This record gives sequence, structure tokens and C-alpha cells, in this order.
Amino acid sequence: MDKIKIIGGNQLNGKIYISGAKNAALPLICAALLTNDKVILKNVPALSDITFLNGLLKYLGIKISEKEELFESHISTTYTYQADEIKELIAPYDFVRKMRASYYVLGPLLARFRHAELSLPGGCAIGARPIDIHLSSLEQMGAKIEIKNGYVVADAPEGLSGAHIIFSKASVGATCNILMAATLANGTTRIENAAKEPEISNLIDLLNLMGAKIEGRDTSILTIEGVKELHDAELPVVSDRIEAGSYAIAAAITNGRLELINAQASTLRTPIEILRAMGVSVEEGKDSLLIDAKGKTLTGQDIMTDYYPGFPTDLQAQFMALMTRAKGTSV
Repeated sequence: MDKIKIIGGNQLNGKIYISGAKNAALPLICAALLTNDKVILKNVPALSDITFLNGLLKYLGIKISEKEELFESHISTTYTYQADEIKELIAPYDFVRKMRASYYVLGPLLARFRHAELSLPGGCAIGARPIDIHLSSLEQMGAKIEIKNGYVVADAPEGLSGAHIIFSKASVGATCNILMAATLANGTTRIENAAKEPEISNLIDLLNLMGAKIEGRDTSILTIEGVKELHDAELPVVSDRIEAGSYAIAAAITNGRLELINAQASTLRTPIEILRAMGVSVEEGKDSLLIDAKGKTLTGQDIMTDYYPGFPTDLQAQFMALMTRAKGTSV
């Protein structure tokens, strides 16, 4: 496709289905590395990142099957993963360079197989590594980590051990990775300043269904009591709050009325508050949101981005466009 031509000037009206969240699906998929048994994930979004990660997991030896089926009145993809014949413990550069979230395999591989090698996202580039929090946390759990030729080489011959870990910042990626690693560690791990995003709660739900013992869901302090092994589980991917928020803003921009099917209001509290303050009607259903801006006069608002449950940076650009349609000044 060489170009997209958009002819504007119309309201957006009707219903639209909100997909599963990519940022939830990626760590959920990697959690399948923690068990010999099958892990079934429903409502997985159809995105290139999912395809790339599945390619890496197939390279490692995971068996993957997929089928289209009805989920919440919408056809979506269900994947089944089984890691009972892992052949490789190395995530090569050709995979990692396509998608940085490949680093989610590090914690599970190290926890279960006691060895893992992962290409750094930037290869041999000098400077601060984007996964330093992950690496220092794994070292606190007893892993020996070296950087060789642009690869992280991690070993834990006696297995990982529980540790008291305090993150320097509330990193979503590090929270997911260390959560997964800690499920099979010896003893208890306590993570302070953990990220609290809904995608992390989705991961905790899956891990607990698999037999993990994790407490502190939806809080910044997580306690994980290590177990000897995990088992099969089945779970849907949580809906994508950024996709839902983007469509809600699109309805407001065009003075339209959209029903967002499979959207979860609990994951969008701050954006919903701001939309209502601007003059947009937001009705919350059990698994839907009705955004109505027909005939509404929008007023400017001030926004401060912040860690969840604060205002998400990933909706900043969309809200900025919306503010150009509002009366008064917005900051």
C-alpha cells in the first residue's frame, strides 16, 4: 500500500470490538515456557509482534497450535502452547532485533532450565542496557550473568533463590520477567515498587492458575512463594485499554457515539474521568463502554501523565489531538 486517503468530516457512530492487549499477550505467551503442560490463551490479538514471538518460541522448541473461535460474540484467535520439548536456550539476535519483548523469555528459561542466552536488543552497542533492571534483579536471585559478544549469558546451576528486590522504577517489563522467574525459585521473593498495570494482573492470574503462589495483585508489593513445578491453564488476554481509549477519543473528536465492546472501564479510570470532565458522556457496561459526544461542547483540561493508574503516556498524542477541538486552554 503506497498511501491511505482519509476523507473526513463525518461522525463516528456504531459498535467496535476491542482486541486483546498486545502488552498482556506477550508475557502470557512466554509464561508457557514455565511448564511441560499446555497453556491456552484466548483473545490473542492478530499482530506482527505475536507472530515474531511465536517464531522465537518455535525456534526454542515450543509446539504452537491456533484456531479461530467465538469470544465475547467476536471471532478471535486462541493459541495453545506446549513447552515439553525445549531444544534451544538461546534467543538469537535475528529474533530479538525484530521485537524487544523477546527478553520475556529470559526469566522463564533461567528459572526452569537454569541457563539462558539472550541477544541484547541493541547487539554490542555501548551504553545503558534497556534490561539492566531485569539483569540486576536476577543476580539478586543468585544468577551469574555475563555479557559476551552482545549476548546476555545467564546461569543458575542450583536454581534461582528468593530475594527481596526493590525496583529503581516501576518497570512493566522487569515486573513481568521477575514474576515469572520467581514462580519456580527456591524460597520467597518480594518485589517492591512493582508496576501495577492491568497487563501484569493478567499475568498474575495466569501464573496463579498454573499453580504459582503470588500475593499482592494490583499493588506495588508482590510476594511470590516459589513452587517446584507449574501445570496447565487457560485464560483470555485482557482487552487493550490503549485501543479502547483511542476509539473513545475518536468518538469525542468527531462528536460521535461509539459502543466499545469488550472494553473494561476498570482499566481506564483516569482517561474516563478526563473525558467526562470535558463534557463527554461515558456509560459503563459489564464488558463495554458507550462513548457519546453528540451535541456536546468540549472544554479543555489539564493532564499529567503518570504510572498506572495515572494517565497513560500512550494516550497522550490522541488526547492532544482531541484538545484542539475543546474550548479554552489545555495543558
